[in-house]
Amino acid sequence: MSSITYTRAQLIDALQREYEYLIHDDYDSDVDMPATEHLEYLNSLNVEQLIDVTDCDASFTLDNFMQRYG
Repeated sequence: MSSITYTRAQLIDALQREYEYLIHDDYDSDVDMPATEHLEYLNSLNVEQLIDVTDCDASFTLDNFMQRYG
């Protein structure tokens, strides 16, 4: 786990940036939810759930994720 503490707002912002990056050139309305719905989804999660959504592990840590998208 990260030695740095991130706020819920920081996690939501980073996850939303990641999502917008991923769908920017490859958005498929049959599969992907609109960015506004994705943000609503993120806002419904608690901090632990947000960390889980990052899919971080020992190789790609939460700190790595936040440096990239935060």
